[in-house]
Amino acid sequence: MSALRAPAVLPARRGEPTPRRAPLRALEGGAGRRLDVVRAPLQATSGVPFMVLCGLVLVGALMAALLLNTHMARGSYEMSRLQREVGLVAQDVQEVQAQLRSAEASLPQQASRLGMVPADDVTMFSAVDGTIVPEPVEEP
Repeated sequence: MSALRAPAVLPARRGEPTPRRAPLRALEGGAGRRLDVVRAPLQATSGVPFMVLCGLVLVGALMAALLLNTHMARGSYEMSRLQREVGLVAQDVQEVQAQLRSAEASLPQQASRLGMVPADDVTMFSAVDGTIVPEPVEEP
């Protein structure tokens, strides 16, 4: 016997065919015991919950793909903007470095125009203890 309860069967509407079951028959060779034959209950199963679950999974997967695609596109735009900004900063750095090189090249000429001469003896002044620090002697 089945442990499941048979669902309540609604009365058939007019014009609808009633479900047909196979006729019951007794089996031979019962070995002296009396067995009662029980029909399997009709189970009304609906595919609606399964279809709803499949639909929800499909909608969830599509929404996840849409969100992922949108996030990736936003990241791509941000990356291109940052690359453009890095290019502009690199150009600015190159311009400043070129200006520095030209200033270094013209420094001796500007100093001679102001009347400056190269120093023969270079000494340094220590601001910490107020002493003059001699230049280290280079060995040939």
